[in-house]
Amino acid sequence: MAAGRGCAEERMITIKSQREIELMRASGAIVAQVLDMIGREISEGMTTLRLDNLAEAYIRDNGGIPSFLNYVPKGDPGVTPYPATLCVSINEEVVHGVPSDRRVIQEGDIVSVDCGVFKGGYHGDAARTYMIGDVDSKVRQLVEVTRECLDRGISQAIAGNRLHDISAAVEEHARSFGFSVIQNMVGHGIGTELHEEPPVPNYGRRNTGVKLREGMALAIEPMIAMGKSRNAVSKNGAWVAVTEDGGPCAHFEHTIVVRSEGAEIMTLP
Repeated sequence: MAAGRGCAEERMITIKSQREIELMRASGAIVAQVLDMIGREISEGMTTLRLDNLAEAYIRDNGGIPSFLNYVPKGDPGVTPYPATLCVSINEEVVHGVPSDRRVIQEGDIVSVDCGVFKGGYHGDAARTYMIGDVDSKVRQLVEVTRECLDRGISQAIAGNRLHDISAAVEEHARSFGFSVIQNMVGHGIGTELHEEPPVPNYGRRNTGVKLREGMALAIEPMIAMGKSRNAVSKNGAWVAVTEDGGPCAHFEHTIVVRSEGAEIMTLP
């Protein structure tokens, strides 16, 4: 999700009921199953379109609808609807890589796959970065640290904390390894809409932002780059966004619900 201007007002954030959370679990389970399947199937020589076809078939066979297919950002009707089920972003691509029969996965690539599913009136959303074959050790560290950043952020999603406690945990861990946080792409609230309030940045100061309340549903998604890039930039005006300096970027995401005893992850395998 692209970062918006300003902070969301707390009154615009929806609190999910237990019934709504149960419905979100169902969509989140399909997301997790798709990403597990991708992990088993992805390999050198495969096209990104092949991954997309596998994901769409699985989602529909399990009673879901791809959240991303034909998606148009609210307030931006001039954007071409997103044409695929998955976002498949390779190496320097941060997010929104459009699957293609011309894009072939290569040995040494890192491939970030973002998947959303709509079922029962609610969305689930998650992402993982996969390493293909013999990946450079520094790039491998980037992927591992980005996964850890997600874990650190989720650990702060506790009722009574502040939103930017999540953000600061992500940023602090990434920067401790010399990596950069992509600042103009953020996580988000989620529920009946794919993107709801509040934005969840991957950088910030602790003890700031709205107070986290039991039942808030958030998609937390660190996007961490190896180089000095602070923003993702559009490539030729298309959906895909790449790092400013062409360095590799990793991406992990879970949909979670804020609880008083710690976050409940809705998109676990």
